[in-house]
Amino acid sequence: MKKLLAVLMIMTTAMTSVLGQDNPLLGEWKTPHQTPPFSQIKNEHYRPAMRAAIKEAKANIDKIASQKDAPTFENTIVAMENASMTLDRVSGVLFNLNECNTDSVMQQIVMELSPELTRFENSVTMNDKLFARVKSVYDNRESLHLTSEQTMLLEKTYKRFVRRGALLDKKGKKTFARNAEELSKLSQQFNQNVLADNNAFTLHITQKENLAGLPDNVVAAARQEAESRGMDGWVITLAYPSYGPFMTYADNRVLRQALWMAYNSRGNRGNENDNNEIIRRMTQLRCEQARLMGYNDYAEYALSDRMAKNPRNVSDFMRKLIDAASPVAVADFNAVQEYAISHGFDEELQRWDFSYWSEKLKQDKYSFDAELLRPYFQLEKVRQGIFDLYGRLYGLTFKDAPQIETYHPDVRAYEVYDGSRFMGVLYLDMFPRESKRSGAWMTEFRGQSRSATGEVRPLIQVVCNFSKPVGDKPSLLSFDEVETFMHEFGHAMHGMLSDVTYESLSGTNVYRDFVELPSQLMENWCYESQFLNTFARHYETGETIPSEYVEKIKKSKNYLAGYLCIRQLSLGMVDMAFHSLTEPFEGKVEDFERQHMIEMLPAVRGCNTSTAFTHIFAGGYAAGYYGYKWAEALDADVFGKFKQKGIFDKTTATAFRQQVLSRGGTEHPEVLFRNFMGRDPNPNALMLRSGFIQLPKLDR
Repeated sequence: MKKLLAVLMIMTTAMTSVLGQDNPLLGEWKTPHQTPPFSQIKNEHYRPAMRAAIKEAKANIDKIASQKDAPTFENTIVAMENASMTLDRVSGVLFNLNECNTDSVMQQIVMELSPELTRFENSVTMNDKLFARVKSVYDNRESLHLTSEQTMLLEKTYKRFVRRGALLDKKGKKTFARNAEELSKLSQQFNQNVLADNNAFTLHITQKENLAGLPDNVVAAARQEAESRGMDGWVITLAYPSYGPFMTYADNRVLRQALWMAYNSRGNRGNENDNNEIIRRMTQLRCEQARLMGYNDYAEYALSDRMAKNPRNVSDFMRKLIDAASPVAVADFNAVQEYAISHGFDEELQRWDFSYWSEKLKQDKYSFDAELLRPYFQLEKVRQGIFDLYGRLYGLTFKDAPQIETYHPDVRAYEVYDGSRFMGVLYLDMFPRESKRSGAWMTEFRGQSRSATGEVRPLIQVVCNFSKPVGDKPSLLSFDEVETFMHEFGHAMHGMLSDVTYESLSGTNVYRDFVELPSQLMENWCYESQFLNTFARHYETGETIPSEYVEKIKKSKNYLAGYLCIRQLSLGMVDMAFHSLTEPFEGKVEDFERQHMIEMLPAVRGCNTSTAFTHIFAGGYAAGYYGYKWAEALDADVFGKFKQKGIFDKTTATAFRQQVLSRGGTEHPEVLFRNFMGRDPNPNALMLRSGFIQLPKLDR
């Protein structure tokens, strides 16, 4: 085994040494912690680098498949784990930057290379000689005395082959491979179309009276946006820090409608960016893939490798939540509608009205305007507050690292330490731009692993679209943005605190319906005064956030909880409906969506969520969007333990780190959860926290 790994390493080093002479993606990165040398990497480097890396990986795979030694865990499973290190590095840079710092040339490169990468992946999992070796090791696993992590790697490797067609006949393999290539290209096109439609629309306001109701900071940001485009007046975009406040506060209903319709028609405008046919084709291809694998539909196929196990369990989970949340949701909606009517609104409540009137009701109900919080949530102070929280819980420190190159001036890099131990590099990319897709996410340029030559620490990236600095004012976050920051940081620390041997099992490489637990768990701290008081200070006066503000944050936590729960579950139902199809559908996507949503507001022709639903058509959540609520049920349960012991309790945090965060995907999530909690999940934890059900009162 050592001989084979040595040969693979020599082949990899030799090839990258020769090919990397003029290509920074392939050469040795003589940078701090071997971070990407972004300033040296140009678009013209990606095609040759990716193709060279694929060639190298193919040679390594062929070497593993053709060796004469009997298959073992080391010479087959571990060797495969290390066979595509260069390819992983190159693709990690390309695909991550395509999400957050792209241009038309890079998008074309991705469209060209995605099918080639899929073709290589298919050639691996459909390699009969290689699969015979994998299967031999798998069939003899009981006698190999493997650790739990080794067992998981073996099972994951074997399943990957089977789930990607290794057991199919020649015709089936050809069909599966062809479909997989097309799906990879369609997924990239879907994402590019949404970004293009997002950037294509602006609301240009030239009359000041049309800004009525907007907070001063929103008006100032709109002015700054106009100036940056060389325009007079004010510009509102579909980037959420611009779109969200306008929909919430703008008095001008006509403009709210125009903006809402632009946002909710992305990918559905009948132009070159239209995603209707892409969705029809993707759902058809996914169904065909599932059928080839012996499943009735794609949902069955996808869920066979998730915590939920099958569509029936997902349906039962969502139905139970829907039954509990629906009465609350109806009451939420009626309260907003009645409030609007009582304040002179004499038209039917529409989708572009709900945020506006619900915010006014919230202000009246809690005597509180959420915009009053912004001055206390300066981005730099929030960031330091989160850093300090992870220091308090897990002993981490974050050191500003200007010596580490970033891919954009807005991005900052940090070295993360646990005492004197280097844990990894963290990149924070906080502000919207046209080269970045909407939303917020965490990803990696490199995952954590261990080898005979030492430990490899991760390079973690957090990408958000937060409110930008305006003039001489710093970036002031909304409370929702603070929650989002905490959420994505939870993902980042899941990757940063990983302590496993194999990169494919490290950090967030867990079941999709478990991966949101560490991230959603951290949102709970946002409602705790003990945490808020550590960093929430007025950016001008330094005054700590008033206690009455914190109390109002807590009291308003479950405001519209029923309505918002039903909204998210509805999206999960649409996702499941698309991926439970057994035949192609020919109609409009918006009509299909409407058939499977629980709606309280009137439908709007030409508008829907699905044609911009990147989570399920470009983001890996196909037949998995329910997972946010699934993991939320787990986090409600887990945070109860933190509350019981104290939200800064070191013992509880250490146990969570050791038994969940550091373990990555080395054991089944059910095992990880039980190891930490000492029991199975409480099925009612989320409903109790949301106020959908109440604990019975005990007689005294």
